[in-house]
Amino acid sequence: MAKYFNYFPTTFYSNSNTSIELDTVTNIIARFAFENSLKENSSIFYPYDIQDGDTPEIIANKYYGSPEKHWIVLLFNDIIDPQYDWPLDQRTFVSYVNDKYSANGAANTTVQSGIVWAQSTNNVKSYFKTISRVSSDPTKDTITEKIEIDANSYANVIVSSTEYTLANGKKITETISKSKQTYYEYELELNESKREIKLLRSEFVTQSRSFYQTGLMDELIRVLNE
Repeated sequence: MAKYFNYFPTTFYSNSNTSIELDTVTNIIARFAFENSLKENSSIFYPYDIQDGDTPEIIANKYYGSPEKHWIVLLFNDIIDPQYDWPLDQRTFVSYVNDKYSANGAANTTVQSGIVWAQSTNNVKSYFKTISRVSSDPTKDTITEKIEIDANSYANVIVSSTEYTLANGKKITETISKSKQTYYEYELELNESKREIKLLRSEFVTQSRSFYQTGLMDELIRVLNE
């Protein structure tokens, strides 16, 4: 992490109200940000699914040749908190859920651990109504819409499957279903959603010189003084 600050600009600073002598120091209140338009340009990155055991340092070492470049992995994906914005491994995840819902389990009529309480189908985080429309032609084109609803609406959802014909003669089968999501399923879905990240292609990351010496990073990154 120490080398991260090598890329920061410098500024003048006086450690005394009366001294006129100025020291040149690293401006640690500056921050880097990749241009948003470039982060959407698929020609400069490739998708990566974080695996259990992966850390920003491991990924940086594997793809950029140095664990010190882990900040590129984090910054390119707008990850501010590497502990909770990064997917937890299974053991840590279970411990996290257990701790988070331990008070709920303790307050239950039958005292439970946090993980047991979160996994119980009696404790519902969200209710959903799903509408799926499938065409009868060989392509079997499918349109699915999943809508979060409240408990009362959920109770009134009628599960059904209906076939109807469009003006062009194409037949569509519409299926309506409903589902519940426990607190554990919610936390798991949230954790899994963090696995898909983007990795800046290694050709844009120099192995031996400062980013600013390459000229390439001038086009990819900007310094924000806020």
